[in-house]
Amino acid sequence: MLMDLLTTAEERLDEATEGSLRFDIGLLAGRLETASDWVRANPSTHQLSIGYFGASTGAAAALVAAAAEWRGKVAAVVSRGGRPDLAKEALSVVRAPTLLVVGGDDRVVLELNRQALAKLVCEKRLDIVSGATHLFEEPGALQQVAALAVDWFVRHLK
Repeated sequence: MLMDLLTTAEERLDEATEGSLRFDIGLLAGRLETASDWVRANPSTHQLSIGYFGASTGAAAALVAAAAEWRGKVAAVVSRGGRPDLAKEALSVVRAPTLLVVGGDDRVVLELNRQALAKLVCEKRLDIVSGATHLFEEPGALQQVAALAVDWFVRHLK
């Protein structure tokens, strides 16, 4: 399931307030938990394993949601160019295997991911896409991220 964590109206408000909502990790994580609740309640999907894929602040939300009431119920997390540092104390609670993917030329976010990796106590890995910047706009960069994410999810979603 692909979803935006903010509504169109909230995105407009977020732009006008310089990111007040996109950095509300609790709000974003709550939306992921609600979506996961829906998946578990739906007869056609209730037996599926849940994996979270988040980019930027969505990655922090995925980690917070994985650490919250879904502990043990989220099978894997992938962060693409994410800000796992914004998950703060939740990092040490996450038990879902977690893959952090960062562009090699995104030096600030790469360092933040290295620091977050050290705080994670679950199965974890940091993969660096050489020559990629924050948005992975370079030719082939998103394809590398997709391949890494697919491999991680195939391995951990049962």
